[in-house]
Amino acid sequence: MNPRDRRWWTALAVVVLGSFAVLLYMGVRIDHSKPPIPTQVVAADGSVIVEAGQVMDGQRVWQSIGGQQVGSVWGHGAYVAPDWTADWLHRETTFLLDHYAAQEGAKSFQELDPERQAALQARAKQAMRTNTHDPATGTITLAPGRAEAYRANAEHYAQVFRDGNEPYAIAKGSVADAQAMADMNAFFWWSSWAASTDRPDGNESYTANWPHEPLVGNTPTTTNVLWSIVSFILLLGGIAGMVWYHNLHDDNEVTDTPPDDDPLLGYQPTPSQRATLKYFFAVGGLFVLQIAVGILSAHYGVEGGALYGIPIDRVLPYPVVRTWHTQLGILWIATAWLATGLYVAPAVGGREPRLQKLGVNVLFWALIVVVLGSMAGQWLSIRGQMGYGTELSWWLGTTGMEYLDLARAWQIGLFIGLFLWFFLMARGMWPAVRGASHGEHITPTSEAPLASGSQRSLVVMLLMSCLAIASFFGAAFGMGHDTHLSITEYWRWWVVHLWVEGFFEVFATVVIAFLFSRLGLVRSGMAATATIASTTVFLFGGIIGTGHHLYFAGSDDVVMALSAAFSALEVVPLALIGFEAIRNLRILKVSEWVAGYKWAIYFFVSVSFWNMLGAGVFGFLINPPISLFYVQGLNLTPLHAHTALFGVYGMLGIGLMLFCVRSLMPGREWNERWLRWGFWGLNGGLLMMSLLSLLPLGLAQAWASIERGTWWARSSDFLASPTLTALRWLRTPGDIVFALGALAIGMFMVGLLTGHSYRSHEPIHRAGRVAPQPGASLDQEVSNRH
Repeated sequence: MNPRDRRWWTALAVVVLGSFAVLLYMGVRIDHSKPPIPTQVVAADGSVIVEAGQVMDGQRVWQSIGGQQVGSVWGHGAYVAPDWTADWLHRETTFLLDHYAAQEGAKSFQELDPERQAALQARAKQAMRTNTHDPATGTITLAPGRAEAYRANAEHYAQVFRDGNEPYAIAKGSVADAQAMADMNAFFWWSSWAASTDRPDGNESYTANWPHEPLVGNTPTTTNVLWSIVSFILLLGGIAGMVWYHNLHDDNEVTDTPPDDDPLLGYQPTPSQRATLKYFFAVGGLFVLQIAVGILSAHYGVEGGALYGIPIDRVLPYPVVRTWHTQLGILWIATAWLATGLYVAPAVGGREPRLQKLGVNVLFWALIVVVLGSMAGQWLSIRGQMGYGTELSWWLGTTGMEYLDLARAWQIGLFIGLFLWFFLMARGMWPAVRGASHGEHITPTSEAPLASGSQRSLVVMLLMSCLAIASFFGAAFGMGHDTHLSITEYWRWWVVHLWVEGFFEVFATVVIAFLFSRLGLVRSGMAATATIASTTVFLFGGIIGTGHHLYFAGSDDVVMALSAAFSALEVVPLALIGFEAIRNLRILKVSEWVAGYKWAIYFFVSVSFWNMLGAGVFGFLINPPISLFYVQGLNLTPLHAHTALFGVYGMLGIGLMLFCVRSLMPGREWNERWLRWGFWGLNGGLLMMSLLSLLPLGLAQAWASIERGTWWARSSDFLASPTLTALRWLRTPGDIVFALGALAIGMFMVGLLTGHSYRSHEPIHRAGRVAPQPGASLDQEVSNRH
């Protein structure tokens, strides 16, 4: 190992160990600072409003009917229905103001003169912000008038979930049980109480004054403003440092002596590699299904209970559709990456491990069972057919937590499957690691064209990323059926941010570097160094930066400060992602045979673009505390989510899929028509839906939130205005173009089976190599060669 690599390995170890120590410390602080759950809530006259255990029962009911797919709580969740925290807070405060006005003989608060309004608002603010929680008994005592406000809100929400509400996309009978509804009201009230009541030791609420609500003094805290400024400074300084380092170490990874022919030409796939083909076709099916339910979920925003007049919410309620949309997005992308790993493993190790094909097939059908079983359970649970908040709904229905909606039984199944995948990866690649350890130099052969013991750093990095992917999904088990919402959010973001956005990206970076280096397109030594360095830089900000999702989830000032600082550093490497795109485009020019991988490389280039725009620009648009204070739970969040999750990880998954399918059938020229339409349709459609709808809609909501409050930006009255309705409808053109692009990719994949995705003329032949026969489909050719 060269000294430069050794220094980067040391830096990587320090960054990972140090960052996780800080992240765990942040978890301890959140556990200490989280809002208490009362044993009971009583009115000023001593009557009981909320009984012991009712808040947690209500949280379980909320989760069982879709949870974060039915509006949002503390800003996390769906965007059609209100944020229940902000909505309850505003309704309770305005009721209290009208109650005070009535006591003075006025019909309403609005009829009073400004002086009396100011006096009553000060009174209401004191009533709402005064913390009456008794730590000794766990009792919260409500100020006079708040009990009446509670009952009024409870009646309103009971009507919404009993009779349905089309602007909210809530179907009739969503919660038909009166006791379950009473419990859920207690949970909604508690989330609002935590958001408006001062901590015992400070003058800010448990959610750092989120949501913005001027009536009760919910405005940004000093810590929020200060560390937002610091984050901007760190971002600018970090970018300057990255530019300096890049100029200092501007090593050209792209080789100027590529192989004369494709090293994979004539390569005969192993049985386990042939078995991965079904994964890629499953990816195509899940991808199309995700887009279909995504179009439905977007349509619910403009026609809350129907599809062009057809009442589909009777069969597919909005929470079901959105649950499937968010879950399938992660599952098909993950499946593409898992299949890529299974394809690469035996080619790296130089041999086919015994029973590897059986393991690949078992894992595939296990994934199918998890996907279909979880979707069926979610449909049943959200429709109330598993009861409300029951153990059955938790184990087989849904957790109600966005991106982690899999019920516990399906989580366990996926966790076992991920470790089976890691086992298959490790046993496939281990000969390369062992050979390098014993000083052997494994050279590529026609049976193992990717094998190499001389690239131990890349192989070890690949194994480490596989272990991290398998292990870090286990963070999902940190949340249980009765876990406090603050702690549930903490562990949920371990999975969403670290598992999806973190270690899958490390895995993809290593795989791409490895494949390019083994094809002789980049210098292997430089590729290894660049991969370790980029992983270190990315994780330096990425691990601790997980906390930017937790600013307003019961954390304290220390958590906000650390999260804001490192979240800014997380964006720094994305500012220079354009160099990655330039390198990939340069690879296309090194040799004529590389054109066979053109569309896979084009998708890698689009990953660089979306990394810069979606993860970088749109990510930092909402990351600083001061920004997120006003826009959390608004459409700037799905703007970032769509462009980062699909733009980066989705495009990457498609690129990896095309790369593997291409290498399974080298030498055959593809009919590129469907791929061309698919590439530009997906990228153009995503850009259209972002710039024509999500961005202007999010900015309009941000304006409303800053001007009047979060409740107003999420209200059906605001969203139903002509301008906002037009902006929501403007998502349709982008959705159509995007769907056509996805359909084109699907047509291409089907054409691989039928032979229509190949050109009709003769395939390329090289001396001593096996070339595919003309007219043969993909599955026929692979079978014929064995």
